[in-house]
Amino acid sequence: MPAAGEPCPQPFFTWTQVAVRDADLLKPELPAPALDVAGERSQIRRLRFQFLHTPNFKPQFSRFLPDEAATLELGRALAQVLEPGLIVWLEGDLGAGKTTLARGILRGLGYTGRVKSPTFTLVEAYSFFKLNLYHFDFYRFNDPRELADSGLTELFNETAVCLIEWPEKASGLPRADVRIRIRVTDDGRTVDWHADTELGALCLQTLQDTRST
Repeated sequence: MPAAGEPCPQPFFTWTQVAVRDADLLKPELPAPALDVAGERSQIRRLRFQFLHTPNFKPQFSRFLPDEAATLELGRALAQVLEPGLIVWLEGDLGAGKTTLARGILRGLGYTGRVKSPTFTLVEAYSFFKLNLYHFDFYRFNDPRELADSGLTELFNETAVCLIEWPEKASGLPRADVRIRIRVTDDGRTVDWHADTELGALCLQTLQDTRST
């Protein structure tokens, strides 16, 4: 912990690009996040009742985004409420802005490098001080059963945040905590958010509270 008046250290992160055949290399490549997962989970459980029983809370909402900058800004805001173990489905047509939103999330976590779409590698892996983040893209799957043969299912665990583009093309995925659908409109984009689990509801509630203040 820095002394009073001293700047906080920059978040530690590394980036790893992994092809399907190298999926089993992710464990040694990415260091374990420096996070007391058990303690965080305990805190989440204590807060769930408070958030889920807030009178005005809705497990879904929509937001209009006029341009790419607004999409990046929303991603940065989402980065601040991510919890280890969160599964986020990114849905929408080609060019809707799914990767742009993912880029905003990574910028919000402190990553400054180039954010590549994982269309050909299937997954891009990033390690931060508090969590590991995996960005998946299953657009090139021709058979939903390919996920079972890819060796990637081990990456869905309680220490990681998983952003998944084209989840409908893979079978056997874990249930989404948050589903984000991006729709192209004449004058921009509309983002629809849905919380499907208690953990997802907690994140959406925190996001709504943050953006309303």
